Amino acid sequence: MTAPLAVLLWRGVRRGYAGGGATLVVVFFLLAATLFPFAIGPDALLLARIGGGVVWAAALLAALLPVDRLVAPDLEAGVYDQLAVRGQSLAAVAAVAALAHWIAFAPPLMAAAVIAAGLLGIPADQLLLVEAGLAIGTPGLAALAVATAALTASLRSAGAVAGLVMLPLAVPLLIFGAGALSGGASALKLLAAVSLVLVAGAPFVAGAAIRAAME
Repeated sequence: MTAPLAVLLWRGVRRGYAGGGATLVVVFFLLAATLFPFAIGPDALLLARIGGGVVWAAALLAALLPVDRLVAPDLEAGVYDQLAVRGQSLAAVAAVAALAHWIAFAPPLMAAAVIAAGLLGIPADQLLLVEAGLAIGTPGLAALAVATAALTASLRSAGAVAGLVMLPLAVPLLIFGAGALSGGASALKLLAAVSLVLVAGAPFVAGAAIRAAME
């Protein structure tokens, strides 16, 4: 990794944690996970059965929280223009942004999932599958969030539009992530395949979108 990209990574991680960003992710995630038991009722077996889906839905919403701060501020400040002038690949820049976003939201999310598992009555053996699924799938969520942020960076009300763009694309991650509780290793393999495709392809989409927004 070149020095400019390393600086960009550090700045992205610092921005993600600045102003209580990680705390906001954890609080939002736990609030979203807590609302489901109130809506469904005290049926412990039902809560445990749908717990994986609840965790993944909350994870997706938490990944969307900072989407308007992933690309737009640097685009407006001319950071990407300077990097392009120095010969940096915008796809590599987008990949670094995705890595910074993942570092900023995934570890707190995985820690909060332990508390959410207690609220939803998910047993310990299934919690391991949930954590494994989050470790495998959150890189895909982070890459998708950066691509979505790049596609909507030049639009007004980008945060609202980003949700409409990202949610349908994240459906495979939600299906296989939630299915890990019943499907086990096979669902995790499918989740890993989808996440790998997003990690490999999303930076190129984001780079092209950033270049288009710069023109």
